[in-house]
Amino acid sequence: MDRENMVKSVGRALDIIMLVSMKKGGLGVTEIANQIDINKSSVYRILSTLVQYGYVEQDKETGRYKLGYKFLEVSSRLLEFIDLREEAKPFLKELENETNEVIHLVVYDQGEVVYIEKLDGSETLRMHSKVGKRAPMHCTSVGKAILAHLPTIVVTEILERKGLPVHTDKTITDKEMFIQELNHVRKNGYALDLEENEYGITCIAVPIFDHLGKVVAAVSISGPTIRMTADRLEKLHPRMINIGRDISARLGHVII
Repeated sequence: MDRENMVKSVGRALDIIMLVSMKKGGLGVTEIANQIDINKSSVYRILSTLVQYGYVEQDKETGRYKLGYKFLEVSSRLLEFIDLREEAKPFLKELENETNEVIHLVVYDQGEVVYIEKLDGSETLRMHSKVGKRAPMHCTSVGKAILAHLPTIVVTEILERKGLPVHTDKTITDKEMFIQELNHVRKNGYALDLEENEYGITCIAVPIFDHLGKVVAAVSISGPTIRMTADRLEKLHPRMINIGRDISARLGHVII
């Protein structure tokens, strides 16, 4: 088989895989042939090869073809190799270039957030954050973005163990008010830190989900309150929600 025909055959095999994947009950040879305009004998040969390698299987009762379990094996390996920082970096850089503000990427660990990436932007801003440092969840936008999507029992345990200590006079320290705040975060899709952790600093954050739909991280934009006005936050939040979805998608998260 020459190179051109080989490439064409690979393309046809991928087309067949996509067709089969979209039909829950599978497809027959004739149906596939009609949809991609290939003769039935060619479709059958390609399917036979895919079956041989485990990427497609045939239902013995109906004769229809559906995706094989080989795809689960391959996808699980891909998910194991995914590096959150590497997958998120291009999106963090986009945010930095667009806003010129400080961009953070954090993960959840034992009732706190841990900074695993920080881009400094082009504007001057002094913050306590640095890669490797831990921060409380109740008074940071990244912390609230994650807490809002953790199981209630986990949130309750964290609040009982960590409490709601004061960081500034704007920190939410009332448990009922804080639970309401998390409900708003979950409903709106983003979280705010309105000088609750550091005076003069306002942040907006969104959660990041993995392939199982579990919240695993959060990304934020931080800037001086004088620049992070209510109007600017209103304009930023749709962009942030999209960034959160894009990074989550890179981790295998599918929005149903």
